[in-house]
Amino acid sequence: MILNETIKDIGARVKELRELSEFTTKEMAKVCIINEEEYISYEKGEKDIPASVLYEIAHKFEVDMGLLLTGEETRMHIFNVTRKDEGVSVERKKQYKYENLGEKFIHKKGETFIVTVEPKDIDKPSTNTHPGQEFNYILEGSLKLYIHDNEIILNKGDSIFFDSTYEHAMKALNNNPVRFLAVIM
Repeated sequence: MILNETIKDIGARVKELRELSEFTTKEMAKVCIINEEEYISYEKGEKDIPASVLYEIAHKFEVDMGLLLTGEETRMHIFNVTRKDEGVSVERKKQYKYENLGEKFIHKKGETFIVTVEPKDIDKPSTNTHPGQEFNYILEGSLKLYIHDNEIILNKGDSIFFDSTYEHAMKALNNNPVRFLAVIM
């Protein structure tokens, strides 16, 4: 119940910023590289907004992602401490759980998340793209990363830096969840 209200609140904030910025839903869908119907469903709170799409929306509106997530203006400009398991939860794709680690810091050059991927019995998860670059550091578990016709196995302590405009997806291996630090720039 609370998650549904959070999804609706985020959607309402996105809609309000879009209207204040005088962008159409069609223009925003193009920015997010999705169809207009999907974008509208995000604003209505019918669907949870993927973190990568939320990142693009924040960038387009020139606001920090924390404002979209919490409704509070980001204020921290020297540092932002996020205690263990206290980051703002951002469930963005059904197979991934994101915990935002710096939602209160203003004018960030990137977004930081702890991502948890639960094991699923699927051959290949659905792919995602977003402008910019991404860095992932595996904290626990093993992960198969699918990116641009490549399949890369990453284990605890491994990292990867990649161009996130290429289609990519992640899958937990060995029937165990995987946790990793993700930085989206």
